[in-house]
Amino acid sequence: MSLADQPADRTGARLAPPAAATGTPSGPAELPTRRGATARLLRSELGLVLGRRRNQVLLAGLAAVPLLMGIVLFVTQDTPVAGQGPAFFDRVTGNGLFLVFTSLFVCLPFLLPLTIGIASGDAVAGEAAAGTLRYLLVTPVPRTRLLVAKALGALVFAACAVLAIAVMGLAVGAALFGLDDVTLLSGDTIPLAEGALRALGVVAYVALSLTGLVAVGLFFSTLTEVPVAAMAATVVVAIVSGVLDALPQLSAIHPGLLTHHWLDFGEFLRLQVDAGVLLEGLAVQAAWVVVFGALAWSRFTTADISS
Repeated sequence: MSLADQPADRTGARLAPPAAATGTPSGPAELPTRRGATARLLRSELGLVLGRRRNQVLLAGLAAVPLLMGIVLFVTQDTPVAGQGPAFFDRVTGNGLFLVFTSLFVCLPFLLPLTIGIASGDAVAGEAAAGTLRYLLVTPVPRTRLLVAKALGALVFAACAVLAIAVMGLAVGAALFGLDDVTLLSGDTIPLAEGALRALGVVAYVALSLTGLVAVGLFFSTLTEVPVAAMAATVVVAIVSGVLDALPQLSAIHPGLLTHHWLDFGEFLRLQVDAGVLLEGLAVQAAWVVVFGALAWSRFTTADISS
């Protein structure tokens, strides 16, 4: 039987015949095929995550937030309620770049965690519920490689969620209010080009701040074959972290909470950006990623996959 007649897995990789049949030993010669299979697995996972209609609707919903906010602020800018609302609202009508910051500020407490929880909670549990997980593993795809692909897919989706908000916020802000030099929280003004770089830093920081939640969702996704349960548990973790962060009696544990440093992106709007604050927030996320990533790997590589 020729190689073209061999069955193919979900990634499109042909299953190689036994070494005895081909007359070649299984060894270093298989490495290029394995590398190619890994790349195909990643492409397949990204196509699955970004091509899923539900995820596209989530991204569209997030992008609609700055659009609606921009329209509301534009219509009410000459009324008595102008400027009232969340942080940075009073600055949007003077500089459309602030619509990016305002939109991220509004979406961080609930909408972004909900979106990330849906994507990461469905990563493994969704395959199990659909009955495709077992077939993926017998094609064969090593469990660690599959888990890494699932994690990267969820991380890319998280980045796309943040970008959807930021790009739409920039486009709507520029169209309705124009772009100008940026007035920082201290009252100092920096050129628009530097302000745009700082906005890029805000987007990057917010995206990295969600990596810990992705790891939590991936872990819950390995515990169950019910995607909704993993999604709900992930969102609950973010909500509980926010509630605990609001209790001054628990100030001792605040620095280590998942959500405590999410709004530290405001450092980019100070004249002197405190890199220590930003690095502390990223270090907390890295710790959550290591802990829950290890738990997810331990669970997934030892679990009895039945579906």
